[in-house]
Amino acid sequence: MLNLTLSILFSSLIFVIFKLFSIYKIQTLYAIITNYVVACTVGLFLYQGPVSISSVPEKPWFFGTLALGLLFIVVFNLMAATAQKVGISVASVATKMSFVIPVIIGVIAYNEHLSFLKVLGILLAMGAVYFASMKESKTSFNINVLLLPVLVFLGSGTIDATIKYFQEKHVAPAEFSLFSSVIFGSAAVVGLLFILLQSKKNPLKINIKNIVGGIVLGVPNFFSIFFLLKALNNPNFNSASIFTINNVAIVMFSTLLGILLFKEKISLKNWIGIALAIISISLVALT
Repeated sequence: MLNLTLSILFSSLIFVIFKLFSIYKIQTLYAIITNYVVACTVGLFLYQGPVSISSVPEKPWFFGTLALGLLFIVVFNLMAATAQKVGISVASVATKMSFVIPVIIGVIAYNEHLSFLKVLGILLAMGAVYFASMKESKTSFNINVLLLPVLVFLGSGTIDATIKYFQEKHVAPAEFSLFSSVIFGSAAVVGLLFILLQSKKNPLKINIKNIVGGIVLGVPNFFSIFFLLKALNNPNFNSASIFTINNVAIVMFSTLLGILLFKEKISLKNWIGIALAIISISLVALT
């Protein structure tokens, strides 16, 4: 449980850092790409084996990391578009509710057994994510932009399911840091190419605040994935339990951090979400 707890803590810290981005006027896209470079560097630093650029493409998981790197950038931009056009709450729900995708795949592909209480916990977890993410803001909803949250849901779920697949089939525990590093490196390359294409219209300007923000974000971002991989490697828990607890606890803990650190107001719906989160985590973890 220690690895899962650390993954939850680092993931929740990411939300705090994003909040600080808006306070200090840091451009998220540039900081995100810097963060991927930093996360890649941290992974290479922690990897204890020899690192050879020529040998990495020979790894059975290499092409998977390229796909994941691309997905990281695409889903991030979809999340941003969803938050802008539909609302932050909808983007948050679509992202975190996506844990049902790896849960379903775990049951079908890996023959993971779910007891009645675990299924009940997962259903309560979905309610917890919904209520904890709801904000008291009136956002006009247009059926024409329904596709955006659907794509965020599918993209986020695909990322989690793909990480589980490679952890299960191709990545040895000793290579978790290298695997994570290459994912972030791939995302950094895709992001840099995207910025270079944009620079034809808008000249690229170096901003020290964006770089510092990316550095601060990169370390917890790396460890959120690294410890998630280690948690998934625990034989005492199936992936359904791990993804459910991970996503619901992140929503709950980041909501509480918002209250404590930024004096965010919490509604009755949010308290219901937190209560459901505690019950769902207990059912999934203890049964």
